[in-house]
Amino acid sequence: MSVDLSVVVPAYNEEGRLRPTLDAICAHLRAEPGRWGEWELIVVDDGSTDATARIAKEAAAEEPRIQLISGDGNRGKGSALRQGVLASYGRRVLITDADLATPIEELDRLDKQLAAEDSAAAIGSRAHPDSHIEVHQRRMREWLGRMGNRLIRAVAVPGIHDTQCGFKLFHGDKARAAFADSRLDGWGIDVEILLFFRREGWPVTEVPVRWSHQAGSKVRPLDYGKVLLELVRLRARAVRRVDLAVVGLFVLASVLLYKNLWTDLDRGYLADSGQDQNQWEWFFAVTADNVAQLRNPLFTTLQGFPDGVNLMANTVMLGLSVPLAPVTLLFGPTVTWALVLTLGLAATASAWYWLIARRLVTHRWAAALGAAFAAFAPPMISHGNAHPNFLVLFMIPVIIDRALRLCEGRNVVRDGVLLGLFATYQIFLGEEPLLLASMGMLLFALSYALARRDVARAAWRPLLRGAAVAAAVCLPLIAFPLGWQFLGPQSYKSVLHGDNAGNSPLAFLEFAGRSLAGSDEGADPLAMNRTEQNAFYGWPLIALAAAIVVRLWRLALVKALAFTGLVAAFLSLGPEFRIPYTDIVLTGPWRALAHQPLFESVIESRVALICAPVLGVLIALAADRLVASRERVNQVVGLAAVAAALLPVLPTPYPVRERSQVPEFITQGMYRSYLSEGESVVTVPLPNPGSAEALHWQSATGLGFRIAGGYFNGPWGPDHIGIYGATPRHTSNLFNDVRTSGRVPEIGPNWQAQARYDLAAWKAGVVVLEPQYNDVALYATVEKLLGRPGKRVGGVWVWDVRNPKASVRTDS
Repeated sequence: MSVDLSVVVPAYNEEGRLRPTLDAICAHLRAEPGRWGEWELIVVDDGSTDATARIAKEAAAEEPRIQLISGDGNRGKGSALRQGVLASYGRRVLITDADLATPIEELDRLDKQLAAEDSAAAIGSRAHPDSHIEVHQRRMREWLGRMGNRLIRAVAVPGIHDTQCGFKLFHGDKARAAFADSRLDGWGIDVEILLFFRREGWPVTEVPVRWSHQAGSKVRPLDYGKVLLELVRLRARAVRRVDLAVVGLFVLASVLLYKNLWTDLDRGYLADSGQDQNQWEWFFAVTADNVAQLRNPLFTTLQGFPDGVNLMANTVMLGLSVPLAPVTLLFGPTVTWALVLTLGLAATASAWYWLIARRLVTHRWAAALGAAFAAFAPPMISHGNAHPNFLVLFMIPVIIDRALRLCEGRNVVRDGVLLGLFATYQIFLGEEPLLLASMGMLLFALSYALARRDVARAAWRPLLRGAAVAAAVCLPLIAFPLGWQFLGPQSYKSVLHGDNAGNSPLAFLEFAGRSLAGSDEGADPLAMNRTEQNAFYGWPLIALAAAIVVRLWRLALVKALAFTGLVAAFLSLGPEFRIPYTDIVLTGPWRALAHQPLFESVIESRVALICAPVLGVLIALAADRLVASRERVNQVVGLAAVAAALLPVLPTPYPVRERSQVPEFITQGMYRSYLSEGESVVTVPLPNPGSAEALHWQSATGLGFRIAGGYFNGPWGPDHIGIYGATPRHTSNLFNDVRTSGRVPEIGPNWQAQARYDLAAWKAGVVVLEPQYNDVALYATVEKLLGRPGKRVGGVWVWDVRNPKASVRTDS
């Protein structure tokens, strides 16, 4: 059967409007038989309960080219359109609503556009600047429609401004393919069809039309919500099974790495985290408490009392700690800690997978391999011991993708706004990772511009305009938090990291302690600690990367990746570095950045983290080409080489030790009778980066008391230089010395006066000594300083040092 045009009209309870609509369509098509050729008009009755079907039959009796299809009950516009389009034979297929809100004469415009632009679809658009709206809808309905279209553009079909106008002309075979693939029965069918066309690469053109609102519309306010639900179904259906499998594997891998922690959340403690697990659990707990009590989430005096802690300056990850506050309040900070680490690592891998698959390779498993390395690389696993702000990096690939969209220049304002919002959120996840990512992006952009100057000439203007828009969005949002961070109470500048913060060149060739082929004995001498093994990619992987670069050197992408990785590795060596196996010390390029704003607080060895996604992309590119290769021998040998390079750096599960129990003096609330209002608990020694169990005492028991000292970043000295922990005092230094040496010094009146002075500065209410290493010497020291023996209460030694004039606390 040869049909030039099929017109499909879905109808539900349209007895009052259907006959005039059918007459108008037939009259228009009959008027130019040479133009429209053979045509058919298909009416789909969607289970009407009025005379709609009878009217359609009467019209069909007069015009044999009219057909009636009766649906099985009222299933929705999507179902009716699907039946009608699949029953059509036309070379072109027009779908139009039964109310002819867009007059049939507008078919001429769509037909011309479909032919002139060689489009697969020409769709009526009320949002087109040349469209003419003769009768408007009510203001609320128009507003809902605009908001719905914006949401649809954002999540489904960006670039199409009006998906819901019921007047669309399609290439017939393509329309039938799209509707055969469709599943939605409701109003969301338009979006599903356009999404199918977009996915297949079939051009869709929006055409200006005349449009008039018709009384008796079947669209109700609740239908907008139904469309949103259908959009969710669309997005879920658009996810490929391989994508779900990849993300599932990432989650499984992350769970296996942290299985020892999840096995015993009550007593488990990551063995290589130092005191950072105590610190992060405290961060999560205090943020949740601040949110629940509607207090300032940027500051607290619960540790470092009485000066307090600038939380914004301590990377408490407000972007996660605030939304996860209900989890923390219900299940405790240890659950939040384990969730952030486990799901954060999987989310980071998934984000890299999305970016690599979207932008760089065609084979999904090649993208998965590259993403797995970018997220599970040895330095990432090292930070997974204690630094979730360097593990939860799922926003970085999203930011990179948005910057690349800006280079394309399609919608600079929209992409600039989104980039600004994404950067703002990343700041509340971690500022230093964003700084390092920006360094990597800048290095890549400069080197790629040199390799592809034609691309750079086309991209730099929209990129700069978009960056300006992003800054205009981001800066007002972060002005107050960053002002508090750098100028607020307990703010600081720079951070003292010591002289060994750079990487040794050997660290890039060695295996990390948590790698399958590594050992702590080999890795420990080459890193600051086990949470800062920021290189350790292993010599097989470095050799593989070099071979990939040589093999694919013709690609500008590979040249830029190689430059970015080499420069990042070189910068990570620090202000100076020693050539291995010699006494020759050379000046490193980091010296030029070491004292610059922002960079002065960066641990320079962390710059090597930039190499992780660089190597991951190189691995994905190589795997993609190997999988597609028709040379069986080259394919097998190449994939074997990739496996041989990756196998040694596979991460092993994190070891866990049993954490010490919180004393009954704390868990049973016995401390309350020793604290007056505005006083603190002084532990011996005071909490510090080497021993911060008191933070766990607080976070595990509801933050019921304040402590002097602590483990956080705070100011020291008149220049407010950043240090780890509270400003040290003579008495706190004395406790640390005794704890380390086990020797009790000579304690005279001067030391006793100094202790009284320091306890007053800490506003101490009680001094607490728990059982620990060298506790006998510590007890003797405190006894001599205070001039009286301690009292054994709730498993600890206590000394009541309250201000006798103060009243005892009664709150919890």
